[in-house]
Amino acid sequence: MTGVTTRTVEYPADGLTMVGHLALPAGVDRRPAVLVGPEGPGLNDFQRRRADTLAELGYVALAFDINGGRWFTDPGEILARATPLLADPDRMRDIGHAALDVLRAEPRTDPGRIAAVGYGTGGAIALELGRDGVDLRAIGTVNALTTGRPGEAARIRCPVWAGVGSEDPIMPPPQREAFTAEIEAAGVDWRLVVYGGALHAFHHPPVDHAVVPGVGYHPRHAQRAWRDVVDLLAECLPVTE
Repeated sequence: MTGVTTRTVEYPADGLTMVGHLALPAGVDRRPAVLVGPEGPGLNDFQRRRADTLAELGYVALAFDINGGRWFTDPGEILARATPLLADPDRMRDIGHAALDVLRAEPRTDPGRIAAVGYGTGGAIALELGRDGVDLRAIGTVNALTTGRPGEAARIRCPVWAGVGSEDPIMPPPQREAFTAEIEAAGVDWRLVVYGGALHAFHHPPVDHAVVPGVGYHPRHAQRAWRDVVDLLAECLPVTE
């Protein structure tokens, strides 16, 4: 990580003390910035490294927290936390706005040039920021084909890229169709990539604890999805304009 500096940031959200990971590129000038949202289990080293990699590319990056510093390993705990959260757009927006405030407060951040990238629950939060009318340059999601409240997708002001595994039982074809129908009706510039043979959380390396059925790593598609995210940022949020 040549020239990249990192630090832990704590901030309140959802009645918890969130523990995020901020990565700064080399230099002292203002840079475009990216929110990086984790999947339901929470923020771990995988997403922290994503933020570090984005900083290497020249972005200020904040890997934000959703579980108050906890990373759940028990599937029951994950579902108990994520299920009611995903059913409550206002809670998701509050978590997203709290992280966005931290990112905007960083002196290296160009506050007019921010994108949001999220995985699973973190991707749903990124979409809810868009549905809340936040001025973002791009939204990228993996395994987060969530629909919002009627009509609110029309408030999304940027391109949306979404990736999903073809065999993801948590994001089956009817859910994909509902998601794409919503954003198409709203006039959003959108793209959906379906990765053949991939399960839910196909982007995440294997973990050393039990997972729910239908979850599995696909290394080839994980690399492709990451390249697609980087390409989205290069198109919509170039480091130099």
